[in-house]
Amino acid sequence: MLKIDAHTHILPRDIPNWKGKFGYGGFIQLEHSGPGCARMRKDDGQQFRDIEANCWDPAKRIEEMDKAGVNVQVLSTVPVMFSYWTSSADGNEVAKFLNDHIADVVTEYPLRFAGLGTVPLQDADLAVKELERSKSIGLAGVEIGTNINQLNLGERQFLDFFRACEELEMAVFVHPWDMMGEKDMQKYWLPWLVGMPAEVSRAICSLIFAGVIEKLPRLRICFAHGGGSFAATLGRIDHGFNVRPDLCAVDNPHSPRKYLSRLYFDSLVHEASKLDYLVKLLGADQIMLGSDYPFPLGEALPGKLIESCGYDAEIEEMLLSGAALNWLGIDDGRFRSV
Repeated sequence: MLKIDAHTHILPRDIPNWKGKFGYGGFIQLEHSGPGCARMRKDDGQQFRDIEANCWDPAKRIEEMDKAGVNVQVLSTVPVMFSYWTSSADGNEVAKFLNDHIADVVTEYPLRFAGLGTVPLQDADLAVKELERSKSIGLAGVEIGTNINQLNLGERQFLDFFRACEELEMAVFVHPWDMMGEKDMQKYWLPWLVGMPAEVSRAICSLIFAGVIEKLPRLRICFAHGGGSFAATLGRIDHGFNVRPDLCAVDNPHSPRKYLSRLYFDSLVHEASKLDYLVKLLGADQIMLGSDYPFPLGEALPGKLIESCGYDAEIEEMLLSGAALNWLGIDDGRFRSV
């Protein structure tokens, strides 16, 4: 079966000295520490993550894809690169640099990769312009964070951006970052274990309650990490909506359950029972393989969880490739020769 990994991250091998160019810090630099090894550091010296060549070398990625039986990866930047905290112009320059790199990789290997851009959402007008440019250079969609400098995605200043995504038929991938409460729970890796799932649910609820999903019925939007804690707490969310409409139904009178048929999730939930719950809740046509390659909190063998569930061939094929193709708006014939 065709296997498309919709959740993977990539960086350029070399990143400009943005601090030197813009005159202020906070940016990620790559410090190559040996053959095939590098450290992601903030320009104040704070270490963020160690990475290997598979994070920047397309040939290495393809080698590992072939070993894992993955035909296609959907490429997106590492969320720490979003740079929403910068000035609009500087954030736009960072986004263009990252998007050009991903577009170049897709152009060089069109049968193995599709690409998602990033945009400076601290300025919604600039974000729309970069979204348009991203489409013009061959990217299939855009990756965004779960909040924009702690503003919820449902805020009115972002509606025109989401409307542009719908009009341009650009897929949207929402990825957790800048987790709420992160500074208060540094121990035990809690921002990644607790904060990230909460962040994704925050984004989903914000978009539903604000009426964004209602207003944009053709918006193709996917939420990372199986939608975070949203599905597990949907009963509470729905109950809260029903008993406190004065607080929850202020901008949208419809139940959150109305929108289950409009949301895509990736499959990165780490246990079969949770995946099966999502398939039954949303349908296999809305759940797509996503591994978070090449990072350790992801799925080491992309698709193994899906393949372990014993689904019939039609459902398995939908999970491994069909849902991703629908979300991306790409005809499956593009990749069938892989």
